[in-house]
Amino acid sequence: MIEDKNQARTNLSELGEFGLINHLTQNFKIQHKTTIKGVGDDAAVLDMNGLKTLVTTDLLVEGVHFDLSYMPLKHLGYKAVMVNLSDVYAMNGNATQITVSIAVSNRFSLEAIEELYDGIHLACKGYDIDLIGGDTTSSTTGLLISITAIGEVTKENVVYRNTAKEDDLLVVTGDLGASYLGLQVLEREKQVFKVNPNSQPDLTNYSYLIERQLKPESRKDIVKLLKDLEVKPTAMIDISDGLSSEILHICTQSNVGCSLYEEKIPLDPQVISACEEFELNSTTVALSGGEDYELLFTISQEDFPKIKGNPHLTVIGHITNKSKGVNLITRANQQIELTAQGWNALTKKD
Repeated sequence: MIEDKNQARTNLSELGEFGLINHLTQNFKIQHKTTIKGVGDDAAVLDMNGLKTLVTTDLLVEGVHFDLSYMPLKHLGYKAVMVNLSDVYAMNGNATQITVSIAVSNRFSLEAIEELYDGIHLACKGYDIDLIGGDTTSSTTGLLISITAIGEVTKENVVYRNTAKEDDLLVVTGDLGASYLGLQVLEREKQVFKVNPNSQPDLTNYSYLIERQLKPESRKDIVKLLKDLEVKPTAMIDISDGLSSEILHICTQSNVGCSLYEEKIPLDPQVISACEEFELNSTTVALSGGEDYELLFTISQEDFPKIKGNPHLTVIGHITNKSKGVNLITRANQQIELTAQGWNALTKKD
């Protein structure tokens, strides 16, 4: 269900494109001095005060990236923003503005799109982001949402993927695998609902997993934490496609190898119990699940005392010479070559 059939329904054609844009963006307030002109002209105007500008874009397509049978539109709007902000924070930057473009079919009413923008607005408010423009158009294939995030970082603080060095420590924020398992729970309940539409699922035991899937948070707090600790990562990336894929990105672009220790991978108790229930290997889920939006980074060994014992950060391995390859060291002390088994948007489906 996209919306409550008993609610008032306003066709988008009643407003027109510009009327819709004005209606949806009227509550967005400018929060950054760098935003000279936001929504309402031919282009946004920014003044970055000599800082390096970061720009990143993601496109989410109904039926590929999200399923509206269990993804509320408000959550979708929020998550779409988080996906983009995460890329900015992975550069050790501060996100400041976004543009939002949507394509919608006539099965969506104004009230439905308002729900989507309520989520976008909540994300902007919580993360101090200015909405400065975008586009709306019609679609014959459901809902598409594309967000471009803009951020800033000083030349001295910017962090890339290709600058990890041999003997650096590999560090991850938070815990891994919960988002993938949340998706498995939602997909299972969808199938149950198809068989018995009157069923009322009890999702109490999966609350953390479902929240990680439907309403993830990007790690703005980590950028500030590292600054406060006086730690600058030597390389960094966000975990959107699975831990193994992101490690391989860093190692390939930095021309290094890596040893990742299975026993060090942080897992939430709900992840462990859900893996047992679904008969899945928790390490495989953490390595390949994706959509965690945690940060993976490398630091010099000299900085280890600064992060030691921090509850937000876990050292899970170290960088090696390229000749040693990229390997998982199992709990049984076996060495297994890491492969990218995470999300691939271009995978063919049966």
